[in-house]
Amino acid sequence: MSEKRPVIGVIGGSGVYELDALEDKRWETVASSFGTPSDQLLFGRLGNVDMVFLPRHGRGHKISPSEINYRANIDAMKRAGVTEIISVSACGSLDGDLAPGTFVLVDQFIDRTFAREKSFFGTGLVAHVSMADPVCPRLADQLEVAASNTGVKLVRGGTYLAMEGPQFSTRAESNLYRSWGCQVIGMTNMPEAKLAREAEMCYATVAMVTDFDCWHPDHDDVDVSAVIKVLGENADNARSLVSEVAAPLGAHTGSCHAGCHMALEYALITPPEARDAAMIDKLDAVAGRLL
Repeated sequence: MSEKRPVIGVIGGSGVYELDALEDKRWETVASSFGTPSDQLLFGRLGNVDMVFLPRHGRGHKISPSEINYRANIDAMKRAGVTEIISVSACGSLDGDLAPGTFVLVDQFIDRTFAREKSFFGTGLVAHVSMADPVCPRLADQLEVAASNTGVKLVRGGTYLAMEGPQFSTRAESNLYRSWGCQVIGMTNMPEAKLAREAEMCYATVAMVTDFDCWHPDHDDVDVSAVIKVLGENADNARSLVSEVAAPLGAHTGSCHAGCHMALEYALITPPEARDAAMIDKLDAVAGRLL
């Protein structure tokens, strides 16, 4: 990592399907041993910083949260040389102080999804990575500075409840998650954050609040038309934030001080003589540094 130039990956959520500011843009198909990613990857530069963008739901928003191939997405980003990922995600607010239009730099997740493949590893090659602190503090620091520089209203810290979807919450669920101390709710950041950790990439989420979920007595229940209206406003701010943070992230040299780039160092529990050859081949990008 000491000589490797950072490559900044951006995964765009609802409303963010391209990065207009990229120079020398080109869409390319990147094959993954875990299936088909959500779309082609958009390669380009911001100044002298290499960037790779992937629309999480595909261009045209064609893929439901439960049907996204999260493993293929992260594996493809790794194969494209990405070293850090900024996740841009629409979310609902579970906190009266986080009004629509606010960006939240979350630092914790609660995973309530149940219909998704959540690990690159499995039978034949088992690994256990730490998820105690799922967000890279270095990325979070730079995103906080970038938000201040661009005038984007951003709140640092908060817990993101990842629900399965695609339906929105019941009122009972919304109130339950509030009682757990969660600040925002969304459908897409798990298992994405877990897989980024397994792939030894830094990861940070910019959660864009579009609504108050359905718990708030003074606001209408969530509907798509209201969400889309706020999404348009949020998307411009998200692109400005990404453009501002690219240069400082691209200037970083060496491995991440938080250990993100070495997350698998002590995670592989299956001894070399017992590892399945087919699994080793499949994990050539994700765990190639050790395998």
